[in-house]
Amino acid sequence: MLALSAKNEISGLGLSFPAELATLISQDAAIMNDTISKIEERIRSAGALKDENRAELLDLLGQLRTQIGALSETNFEQAQSIAGFTEVSAHEATREDKNAGSLKHSILGLESSVQDLEGSHPQLVEVVNRIAAMLANMGI
Repeated sequence: MLALSAKNEISGLGLSFPAELATLISQDAAIMNDTISKIEERIRSAGALKDENRAELLDLLGQLRTQIGALSETNFEQAQSIAGFTEVSAHEATREDKNAGSLKHSILGLESSVQDLEGSHPQLVEVVNRIAAMLANMGI
């Protein structure tokens, strides 16, 4: 994950930015991290999930957090997109009153968000595809 140093340098990139820009980058990374935390909380509190599915999804979200952190160092917008589609998909899959069409569309969006990353980030694609499959199965 991107981290801001006291010198306004972004860890892992070795780049320095004006304080305002460095603060915005750091805030964006925090927002993305917060998005994944919200997804984790939604999964923890979803009453309809079996404990084994809950544990597996939480593990996958931990892996997603790591993989998105790595991607965000080179393609922050793509990382945000993946986090956003994951959040919408988790929301649709854990709703009390499920809408099959909305779940299907959110899962398709999640899967397409990593479509072009198979060569450069195969582990990220694998994690996202596993999350998508689990969430899709929850909607059955």
